[in-house]
Amino acid sequence: MAGNQLGKTLSGSMEMAMHLTGRYPDWWAGKRFAGPGRYWVAGETRLSTRDTVQKMLVGEPAREEAWGTGAIPGDAILKTFRATSVANALDAVSVAHVAGGASTLLFKSYEQGRAKWQGDTLNAVWFDEEPPIDIYMEGLTRTIATGGMAMMTFTPLKGMSEVVRLFLEDIPPIPACK
Repeated sequence: MAGNQLGKTLSGSMEMAMHLTGRYPDWWAGKRFAGPGRYWVAGETRLSTRDTVQKMLVGEPAREEAWGTGAIPGDAILKTFRATSVANALDAVSVAHVAGGASTLLFKSYEQGRAKWQGDTLNAVWFDEEPPIDIYMEGLTRTIATGGMAMMTFTPLKGMSEVVRLFLEDIPPIPACK
């Protein structure tokens, strides 16, 4: 969480590219995934997801020849799957992992609603911009079975929202059951 135009989305895209490819720098002390996995990245709308996280991860959306110039190296992009709802948007990308096999990257949006976030099992989910609390909780739920993780990059434009409150306020302990 930080101010506008400070590199939050760039940082998130670089970390997501490491997880997708398994190409971690020697100095990386954060979470590592040993093999390929399943990942979601999302923004508020399909259009904003295309224009921010897709652009940062894959390259300029309007120029397919530029795909592979984002955080995911071009030689790691095995296949792209176009969305039908928004011009030049991608639904998914298959990404080569150094351990063998391919990671799957899927693009989502908050405008799809919580129900469209159900059912999948993920290694990680990245929320670019603050999601509604129901989308945030559903995204977290998708990572439970893998011991995965969630990332969020946003400026707190909604003030002390339910999501911001999770990180900034002390949450009282749940009373013991008797």
